[in-house]
Amino acid sequence: AGEPAVLECVPPRGHPEPTVSWKRNNVRVNDKDGRISMRGGKLMISHTRKSDAGMYVCVGTNMVGERDSDPAELVVFERPVFIRRPVNQIVLAEETVDFLCEVHGDPAPTVRWSRDEGELPRGRQDSIRGDNTLRLIRVRAEDEGTYTCVTENSVGKTEASAVLQVHVPPQIDVRPQDQVAAQGRTVTFQCGTQGNPPPAVFWQKEGSQMLLFPGQPPSQSGRYSVSMSGELSISDVHSEDSGYYICQAISVAGSVLAKALLEVKTDLVPPIIRQGPANQTLALGSSALLQCHVMGRPIPSVRWEKDGQSVLSDDIHISLMENGTLHISGLKETDSGTYTCVASSSTGETSWSGTVTVKGSVQAFFSSLQLPGPPQKPMVTDVTSNSVTLTWQPNPHEGGAAVTSYIIEAFSQSVGSTWQTVADLVRLEKHTVSGLYPNTVYLFIIRAVNSFGLSDPSPISEPVRTQDGPEGQGKDQAHVQMDLGGVKVRLQTPKVLSPTSVQITWTLDQHPRYIEGYRLYYRPVGSVWMIQDIKAGSQHTAVLTELHREKEYEFKMRPYYKEFQGIDSEIAVVRTPDEVLSGPPQGVSVVQLSNSSIVRVSWQPPPPDVPEELILEYRVWCVGNESQQMINRSVDGDMLWVMLDGLLPESMYSVQVAAVTSAGVGAHSQPVFIFLSEYLVKDDTVSLSEQITGVVRQPAFIAGIGVSSWMVLMGFSTWIYCRHRRRKELGHYTTSFAYTPAGNLLPCLLESHLGNYPWLADSWPTSNFSRNGKDSVNCCAGRLDSTGQYYNSKISVMGVPLHYRCIEILGLTGILICSCLYSPEEDEEWCPPLPERSYLIEGLEDAATLPLRGEGTNRATTYSLQSTATLTPSPSEEQYPPNLHHPDLLPR
Repeated sequence: AGEPAVLECVPPRGHPEPTVSWKRNNVRVNDKDGRISMRGGKLMISHTRKSDAGMYVCVGTNMVGERDSDPAELVVFERPVFIRRPVNQIVLAEETVDFLCEVHGDPAPTVRWSRDEGELPRGRQDSIRGDNTLRLIRVRAEDEGTYTCVTENSVGKTEASAVLQVHVPPQIDVRPQDQVAAQGRTVTFQCGTQGNPPPAVFWQKEGSQMLLFPGQPPSQSGRYSVSMSGELSISDVHSEDSGYYICQAISVAGSVLAKALLEVKTDLVPPIIRQGPANQTLALGSSALLQCHVMGRPIPSVRWEKDGQSVLSDDIHISLMENGTLHISGLKETDSGTYTCVASSSTGETSWSGTVTVKGSVQAFFSSLQLPGPPQKPMVTDVTSNSVTLTWQPNPHEGGAAVTSYIIEAFSQSVGSTWQTVADLVRLEKHTVSGLYPNTVYLFIIRAVNSFGLSDPSPISEPVRTQDGPEGQGKDQAHVQMDLGGVKVRLQTPKVLSPTSVQITWTLDQHPRYIEGYRLYYRPVGSVWMIQDIKAGSQHTAVLTELHREKEYEFKMRPYYKEFQGIDSEIAVVRTPDEVLSGPPQGVSVVQLSNSSIVRVSWQPPPPDVPEELILEYRVWCVGNESQQMINRSVDGDMLWVMLDGLLPESMYSVQVAAVTSAGVGAHSQPVFIFLSEYLVKDDTVSLSEQITGVVRQPAFIAGIGVSSWMVLMGFSTWIYCRHRRRKELGHYTTSFAYTPAGNLLPCLLESHLGNYPWLADSWPTSNFSRNGKDSVNCCAGRLDSTGQYYNSKISVMGVPLHYRCIEILGLTGILICSCLYSPEEDEEWCPPLPERSYLIEGLEDAATLPLRGEGTNRATTYSLQSTATLTPSPSEEQYPPNLHHPDLLPR
């Protein structure tokens, strides 16, 4: 359908001429239809339809009658056409979806379904119903996609697509948990959600109108912040922060909420370690009891660390008792180290360290009765903005020795989560603790010290708040908190300075009006946070020391102003490097090679407890004691020897070797001394070839060879140039001569020097010729032999005067030499003219003539023993002399 169709008919013959019409299914075809036209017996349908199909007959009609042709059938096929197409749908999960696909075509088309240009997933292929409808039951989020109905028959193919979106209501898969926190701590509530489309998450405190959204500026939320993952963080919690916090997730598919309770207590303090591990020196094979008696609410948990590493619980000779005491049986030297008891709970963390040293044999006795008793509860007598004065009474029980001093520890929820020592070596029972923060609540405990150790802590003092500073009086606390909450600290990646120290650098997005300093939190990954306060200044950098080697640390920073605190920065992570090698290379030896200035240094790796793969290279130092000569060498870590050359004879040298790792240069080996004996190198031991090679390699010799080569090349180039120039000058002369075998040829040339032409000088000497001022031979003025005669002649060719001279040499068989020369000056002296005569020689039928213009020298003809030679002008000349007859030979 839709294509043109043509039916042809040859009209029958008749008289009058018949007209042609058409019938379809015995019904005359209406030619008024714009698609149908009849011309010359042809029936043309421009755009066929299914209704055009049928039996067609061509009818010829005249006045006599009509005649029908044989019928012809027109069959019209149709491409697939959609009667009902699939449409886009948005449904909720667990609902049923129908995609319709009703098509029509001839022949009947086939129908198939695909999703996202692929086949339907397994389990969905049997969802196609008899009317080609695709039905999806209980759709899920993974059923989303583009579904396409593809239909085709023998005529063509077509397809239609629809998009399915499945909305899944929001769900909270990580629900926030109720929390109890001490005042001043930071609290975080988790709230993990899922749904399609992903829901928006926001928080709200029950009874409050303020909504907290992810990415909300801190200036609007203050101490509250919501991360992009939906976590709610509340810094520096107060008692008024207590209550229910609601997490809500909402999308077009629905909403869901969950809530958690925050309870802020002001009387919560970190755990207190009554007695921790003491420094002990114990014998090999004995047992050690490291006590850790803790107290606090809630009951804290206890864990142990050795040299910063967690003590393995699966070690058979180490066990943790119920009261927190660590028991080590069968002590070995490797058990020596610093042991730390860490007591932690939801209110904070406290630690206590002690050193254990294991030796061969030790006699020691220790009893807790030798420790002093705890002092009585401290009392506060005076308070300022940054100091508190405390007094207390000692315990009557002093233990095994007299009390020598006291230690004061303090805790503030606004400052940290652990007890900190604020004073030690206190001699009296009264002391003023300074360096405190204004408007901050503190708690204090006192410990007594004697020669056996520390006492248990005193009872905790009553809470005391320092006074507000003069500069802080009258300030709106809400305004200060809002200003501080807008500070965004960006912590840079810490720079490692050494295995135990790093440099911290940070930047601020904006500079607040109220900021006193920065609180740096740091910890080994997985451990508790430690705190160091940094006063605000123009330089945003600080150095943190006393870190553990080869540990990964986390850092974050929080700005503060008095008791107000800002928002924590992002966490930065850095790993401290390992320690440099403490052991030097072993077995260093130095050997001099026979009769030479070379020594061989060899060694063995450091002790076996250091893995060899950590060694990057070895460094060797060789120093002369008297000459102060120093030679340094570096070799790869897998090399255990090196050659040192250039040492002086009759000298003492010391050699040291050290291993280098990524942490730096390790310990140097003990110096090894060597005295180099005298070595001789005689001249006659050097072969001639070696001497020549030494000379050739000298820079002066190489430069001389280069200069000589250049001079030779320039001389040869000059000689070639002069020779070429002279040959070119000779091309301007034409000389004709005749000779007999008995005579010698002696040409006479003007403007020339015979000695400059080797091809003439070798045959004719120049001693009989005199030179004029122009350095040329004057044939007229010169004196020849008494038997010689000469003749001059002058002609003009195209206005250019030419001279020719002929000389007859008598006394020989006979020779006449003529030369034709160009005369630059008209009045120049020239010889008398030579008469033109013709002559005949025996055997010569024609007179010999000079060659014509353009003829080569091969035209010189030899007859019997006489010949004529011709030197023609060069081809480059633009003017040529006229053809001259050869002059007759003069009689003797």
